[in-house]
Amino acid sequence: MKILKSKSIKRAIVSLKIFDDKRLAVVDADTTIRFLDKDSFDMLNGFKASITHLRYKAPIFTFSNNGEYFATLTSDCRESRLYSTETKKMITKVDRHHGEASCVGIDPLNRYMFSCGDDGKTFAMDTKNGNLVFTLPVHIDTINDIAFSDNGNWVATVSYDRKVSIFNLVTMTPKGKLKAHSAPIMHVAFFHKNKLISIDKDANAIIWDLTTLSVIDRLQGIHDDVIKMCISGDEKFLFLGTALGYVLVYNLHTYELLSPKYIKITSPITAMEFDDESHHLLLGTEDGFLIAYDIYEGEDKLKELLVQKEFEAIQNSTEYNPILAYTAIYDLVANLWEKTLEKAVVALQNGDKNKAVLLFKNFKNVPSKNRIMQQVIKDYEEFDKFKLFIQQGKLPLAYSLANKYPIYKDSKLYKQMEVNWQKTFTLAQKYSLEIKGAEKAKEILSPYRGISEKTKLIQELLTQGEVYKRFRVSIGQKDFKISFELLKQHPFLQEFPEYESLMRYADTLYIKSQTLIQNGDTHGALRVLRVLIDFPDFALEVRELMQDIDARQKFFKAVEEKDMATAYNMMAKTEDLQETEDGKTLQEEWNKVLAKANKYAVDGDIVGLEKSLEAYMKISSKYVAIGTIFGLCYMAQLEKAINEKQPQAVVENGIKNYMLNFGLQDQIENFFYYFKETYPQSKLSLEHLTQGSINMWRPSMIVHSILE
Repeated sequence: MKILKSKSIKRAIVSLKIFDDKRLAVVDADTTIRFLDKDSFDMLNGFKASITHLRYKAPIFTFSNNGEYFATLTSDCRESRLYSTETKKMITKVDRHHGEASCVGIDPLNRYMFSCGDDGKTFAMDTKNGNLVFTLPVHIDTINDIAFSDNGNWVATVSYDRKVSIFNLVTMTPKGKLKAHSAPIMHVAFFHKNKLISIDKDANAIIWDLTTLSVIDRLQGIHDDVIKMCISGDEKFLFLGTALGYVLVYNLHTYELLSPKYIKITSPITAMEFDDESHHLLLGTEDGFLIAYDIYEGEDKLKELLVQKEFEAIQNSTEYNPILAYTAIYDLVANLWEKTLEKAVVALQNGDKNKAVLLFKNFKNVPSKNRIMQQVIKDYEEFDKFKLFIQQGKLPLAYSLANKYPIYKDSKLYKQMEVNWQKTFTLAQKYSLEIKGAEKAKEILSPYRGISEKTKLIQELLTQGEVYKRFRVSIGQKDFKISFELLKQHPFLQEFPEYESLMRYADTLYIKSQTLIQNGDTHGALRVLRVLIDFPDFALEVRELMQDIDARQKFFKAVEEKDMATAYNMMAKTEDLQETEDGKTLQEEWNKVLAKANKYAVDGDIVGLEKSLEAYMKISSKYVAIGTIFGLCYMAQLEKAINEKQPQAVVENGIKNYMLNFGLQDQIENFFYYFKETYPQSKLSLEHLTQGSINMWRPSMIVHSILE
């Protein structure tokens, strides 16, 4: 791949970020922040934070999506800090990790800065006021990466403990921990709405399904230390940047490795970003270069080659840049090849080899196509013999040749032979149901003796006529459970016309259900789906559709009736509801209330906090989130009590009450160190206090002061 443009930054580039206003933020190892025009790389402005970074694998620096904030580790990694981009002033810092801070992140909705550490802990700080809001489930070893879903609903952390931890930022509850890696996990990213990719230290990459928390696939072909990864804006391609300066590219729909050496540079790749507008891949390197590549390089040339019918050159272009195989131009070439192949096969079936060779002429220099052409021509050398066997009624020999050359099964002759078989078999079925019709059925089917795939069906037909009768009756009575049970036990029934009618009926039901769903007639769709659920091929999808419809009915009814408790609870159970217009509106309302509530919480104002959250107090799915905010408010009260030098007994009582309400959390542990420094004579021990749990917290437990 050719370099489209480049710029020397002189120091290692640790972060790249494109903002909506087309500015490109480039951050180097000294935390010098440059804002460039993303299209020209021209310098716009910038500033220095003067924090030197010596490691680049983990996200040691990050911007918020709106560009208002940036987070970074300090040079000694003892702290993580959040800054305002506009004022350049620090909003907050996290210095409470036992060991070093390891990476930072800011969620897509710009609400929280996350600080992860060698102690396996992750602290979430409010970006507006800098206060600790909550913590994520703890890993037992260093956290190496943190990632967020595009909608800001999910956060994932990965660690040396070989686990991926998933946390729901809507309900403030853990989803679970994914376990399948055999080495420390270094990188993680969300894609395709409900999928996740994680890469470990041994270069093993796993694709996860977040709905089922199961492994979908494992990527092949990684033989180098992955430092950074990047996903194209349309989520078609995954790019991996390595320590040896390679970029690998994968198809994110098939998980196929398209190229292990898509790009090769002479320095480790320390930062990656994708420009959705121009389809440019941006790389930052350890030796301080910013480089841009056009992932569709060569597309214009493809158009010229197509006009000239230079198919070999087109194929060679896709070997140089495999992403060209996913362009509209290449689709035209693929379609042209398919049509050419179809026409050539027809010519060969008609005995006109010269015409087939002439049709293939444009593709003869394309090795992959030439192999197919040669094989097709070779296979059709015995087609005349196949045709003769059919004409002479030597059906066993004809079927034998068709099995030897499967391409014959696409011919009109073979398809007509199968039509004749169906007619013969149907007629034999009719006679087999008569009292003395067995001999007649045998006579009718005699031309098919010796054909292995037909013999078993013939034997079952002649010996199990009663089964067929039961099959017909079950279909007539629409008792499809019995129909499919009989089919399971007696596969020969699939050869009967009733089976084809049954499957056509299933397709009709499915199409009808989809039409009803699209038209908003969920009640009608459910009636149809209750019938379709008895069809094994559709059962799993039907169950999911019925559950989805049921959830949507309850949700929209709740919204219509202003039953917010049910609406929010349904959203917590079914994430897809959050993507509906009503769901987005409700989530935006909650986020606004949450931001307002946090302001009261940091001041320890229970009255204001309770009033701001009043409308949500009866929504069970919000209890943990609300409890988390009240916990923050009570922590503010405890800190204020120490600052006001209140009596030791008063503060101790507050600590006991906090533990009783929320249990042993990072917030109270960190506060307790502060308490012991202020009141060294206290004999209070957190381990010996009665502990509650944030998961058991309820609004009925609210008190105006945690100290009382």
